[in-house]
Amino acid sequence: QVQLVESGGGLVQAGESLRLSCAASGIVLSRHHVNWYRQAPGKERERVASTTSRGIIDYADAVRGRFTISRDIDSDTVSLQMNGLKLEDTAVYYCNVNTYPGDYWGQGTQVTVSS
Repeated sequence: QVQLVESGGGLVQAGESLRLSCAASGIVLSRHHVNWYRQAPGKERERVASTTSRGIIDYADAVRGRFTISRDIDSDTVSLQMNGLKLEDTAVYYCNVNTYPGDYWGQGTQVTVSS
């Protein structure tokens, strides 16, 4: 059974940083494409950052230059370093893994940015 667990969310002030981490059981993250999504209240879930199994990385325009997605091969985790957080970054952040035949999602971790 595959499980994804996100950690690292919290309440911060605008301009501060947070680091989210995604860990998995039942699957080896380094073999798959991993994405971070977020969903703010009243909005659709949106992709924030992605890393392929070959290390190709992509970011949403809204976070490019502020967020960094990375893999830790030793711990088989995928992290999202979020710097310069803005009020509009407030959302539940989800880890998503693309596999065949389907995707897996974590439960999400809340990130709240206050002024």
